[in-house]
Amino acid sequence: MTTPTQLRIAQPITLKCGLTLPNRLIKAAMAENQGVEHNLPNEPLENVYKAWARGGWGLVITGNVQVDDVYLGAPGDMTFDTSLSPATVAAAFSNWAASCAGAPTVVQLNHPGRQSPIGAGKHGFMTKSVAPSAVPMDMGSGLIARALNRLIFGTPREITVAEIQGVIDNFVRAARVCAEAGFQGVQIHAAHGYLLAQFLSSKVNQRTDAYGGTPEKGAKIVVDIIKAVRAATPKGFCVGIKLNSVDHQSPSELQDCIKQLRLITDAGVDFLEVSGGSYEDPSFTGDGTKSTRTRAREAFFLEFATAIRSEFPGVPLAVTGGFRSRQGLEAAVASGDCDLVGLGRPAIINPALPSNTVLNPEIKDQDATLYVKTVPMPWFVKAIGAKFVGAGVENTWYSARIKEMSKVAS
Repeated sequence: MTTPTQLRIAQPITLKCGLTLPNRLIKAAMAENQGVEHNLPNEPLENVYKAWARGGWGLVITGNVQVDDVYLGAPGDMTFDTSLSPATVAAAFSNWAASCAGAPTVVQLNHPGRQSPIGAGKHGFMTKSVAPSAVPMDMGSGLIARALNRLIFGTPREITVAEIQGVIDNFVRAARVCAEAGFQGVQIHAAHGYLLAQFLSSKVNQRTDAYGGTPEKGAKIVVDIIKAVRAATPKGFCVGIKLNSVDHQSPSELQDCIKQLRLITDAGVDFLEVSGGSYEDPSFTGDGTKSTRTRAREAFFLEFATAIRSEFPGVPLAVTGGFRSRQGLEAAVASGDCDLVGLGRPAIINPALPSNTVLNPEIKDQDATLYVKTVPMPWFVKAIGAKFVGAGVENTWYSARIKEMSKVAS
């Protein structure tokens, strides 16, 4: 009989950069919403990560840290405040890294692009967010949903070539701070409809210059960031990337995605995480319809991972979303469909999930369950018809749970 410690998910894996993960379980990135004054890492955030660091995770990925303090994805996002001295920012990130001791930890770096709402960041209320092209989001067909979209997000302006270089520079600066702070790496966030995902999308990216017009040109900003981060950080520093699944989309879109992935992986990534969704279609929250096959295999995005696995066999592949049992986690890795499995909301419910449940030999398979909280959507939220508002109801519950974690000093 196979014990939990003999399972594939319990085995170590060494990434291309040389970083060895003790097992295949990832604490996936989730927005902590702990940013207060200057939106720098703080003691409450450190308390949260101390809990995850001692939980037995193979890899901990932080919530998204915005590389530009002008544009945040939410008011509570962490960022690199340019009004403060570099030493002050460095000290805050060093303290955060120290709180993660015990688990390999990478910082997820992001730019929200057109998904930066009014009041999030240093941009004024009349300042437009930026995107590859001036394409507004579609948050729902209802009158209230359209009005909320115009009020909260509006229509972005097309980012200039000079500003694109500024975005690249900000990612590099952020990665350098993380490396010097003591983190093991960074993850470039190019999923969930944020700026880099917008460049990769032909729907949003309607440019005809070096950064748009073909799948390859749409990937240029991502490739440039990866190469620049590699050049600016020490050898052995991990650089991962998070990309959207194109599950349930056309074969031509899948082929375009593979073209982009080839350029991105050739630029030198240590692992690729597959997720999905955006503010327009928040499938990363776990809502929405899944095929019978996906439901049976638990992972929301495993079908897409399987489709691209043969194209990139040498890149460690992580799938995040939808796993609810030890058996489901093991099946995903043992089948060869992926190398790593990410858990988000179950890690909030149970921060020590690997050590006390999934890899605990005293827990039988039938009892090794990964719990999540389903929050009923109020009727008035349904009436609004805006998908992002519905997703926000559940996010609020989990944010409150993280808030409780932050109050417990370890």
